[in-house]
Amino acid sequence: MFFKQFFDPRLAQYAYMIGCQKTGEAVVIDPMRDIRPYLEVAEKEKLRITAAADTHIHADYISGLREFAERGVKVYGSDEGDKDWKYEWLMGSSYSYHLLKDEDVLTIGNIEIKALHTPGHTPEHLMFAVTDKGGGADTPMGVITGDFVFVGDVGRPDLLESAAGMKDVMKPSAKVLYQSLQKFRELPEFMKVWPGHGAGSACGKALGAVPDSTVGYELRFNQSLAHATSEDDFVDFILEGQPEPPLYFARMKRDNKLGPKVLGTLPEPKKMAADELAHMAGSLDVAVIDTRSREAFMNGHLEGALFSPMDKQFNTTAGSYVTEDQPIYLVIDEGDVEEAVTALIHVGLDDIRGYIPVHEYEKWIAENKAAQSIVHTNFKEAEEALKSGHEYVLDVRKASEFSEGHIEGALNIPHTRLLERIDEVKPDGNAVYVHCSAGGRSAVAAALVQRYGHDVVYIDGEYASWNGG
Repeated sequence: MFFKQFFDPRLAQYAYMIGCQKTGEAVVIDPMRDIRPYLEVAEKEKLRITAAADTHIHADYISGLREFAERGVKVYGSDEGDKDWKYEWLMGSSYSYHLLKDEDVLTIGNIEIKALHTPGHTPEHLMFAVTDKGGGADTPMGVITGDFVFVGDVGRPDLLESAAGMKDVMKPSAKVLYQSLQKFRELPEFMKVWPGHGAGSACGKALGAVPDSTVGYELRFNQSLAHATSEDDFVDFILEGQPEPPLYFARMKRDNKLGPKVLGTLPEPKKMAADELAHMAGSLDVAVIDTRSREAFMNGHLEGALFSPMDKQFNTTAGSYVTEDQPIYLVIDEGDVEEAVTALIHVGLDDIRGYIPVHEYEKWIAENKAAQSIVHTNFKEAEEALKSGHEYVLDVRKASEFSEGHIEGALNIPHTRLLERIDEVKPDGNAVYVHCSAGGRSAVAAALVQRYGHDVVYIDGEYASWNGG
């Protein structure tokens, strides 16, 4: 049996390729939208991708299932859950597809993959038990758990309410998840656990960075499973302290359900002359994403530009601060363009029209005196002003962090939800002091607040050092 785990560090997402070397067939489970990496590995290993499957309708990225379907690959989705949680783009289509029920089996050569219905994170969620029958096995060697069980955590049951906007489903979903975990407890302890996400994903609150585990290890050391011995205890534990989901999660859930746009090939933004920027200054109809360093952005940038450096949070920031109907222009080093485009299309941002190389951009805004700046300070320098109670303070940490301690009078809006709540920022002509716990989230948030016409003071550094002082 051929087995490969793929990892996307920005979305902390795992996809899997399983192949039968005897027949040369392979399946990809939970593929991302850019399917080139899977095709390249298949070609290298002399395998044909004959199937692709999703564990559930994803909320954190655009699935690659439709891209495979367009290539004639048979695709598999869940047929569990109620009528609101179906793959509508597949049902009745001309694609080669099969919708799976609990305990349905798909075979890849001598490999048997059994679907097991594990609702709670979402109503239709499946995990896949993998048995290598070519080697004589009659018991699965492991389970691809999707967003059901992670290393160190379980999938959050609140997203249908907190991200997709459904009302009063959080606690019922947590109770369903509790029941599903009892099925997990019945699995042999030797079985491998291959999760859908790792540390850094917003699909849980305590995901581990180790890429796989075993059922036995998780039963012993997974804190969420430790609380799954009592329904009431589990519901309270799993719903407490979940991070606010990025704003784009609702779009991803919608698109993966109704059908994402066919990509085919990556968008190819054109290289632009810097003087083409002039008409974009201050416009909310376009998104100029400045990917330079934090210091460079604070010292000078185009009016209305968004700040989203090319770090692990690039998808999250862009997905939360750019709407799907806004044309995108990148300020970026030329060598990073394809990487940025790939990251953007994974969160459904496809209208990437152009890019301006960093050195040309900086030269142009300096020559044309077109730069805006943001006042950059730290907690020590701002301590007197913050303690006075007269300044307008925006705290963009998670609500759970805010509840543990905050500056008196501060407004708390988690940075991934700031765009939808930007009208709540009402400083009445005063500057907005923006902070988080260490400076990363508040940097991107400060740019958004300035984009909407407010004077901003960006507070860098450790909040704990000011709070304890």
